[in-house]
Amino acid sequence: MKFGLILAGVAAAAFAAPALADGKALYLEKTCIACHGKDAKKPLTPEYPRLAGQNAKYAENQMQDIKSGKRANGNSAAMKGVMHLVTDAEIKELAKYLSEIK
Repeated sequence: MKFGLILAGVAAAAFAAPALADGKALYLEKTCIACHGKDAKKPLTPEYPRLAGQNAKYAENQMQDIKSGKRANGNSAAMKGVMHLVTDAEIKELAKYLSEIK
């Protein structure tokens, strides 16, 4: 009987709402890689920031400001077209991931 309960639990988990994607998957999915590099350490151009190891709260604030239009200077226009595709929860997850890259 225990085996049946375990299988039922596994099946229920499989059909539950999908968990928030991890930061690395979001980094790839949301095309951050195109400008900031595959490991967030070597941006496409020197004008784009190196994101690896960035303070999570700072990164989150910058992404939120670009998304809202509060920040519209420098190269932020390049990100504006992408940020409308990123939810607030995903921004938090991306910022956390970037802060953990060594």
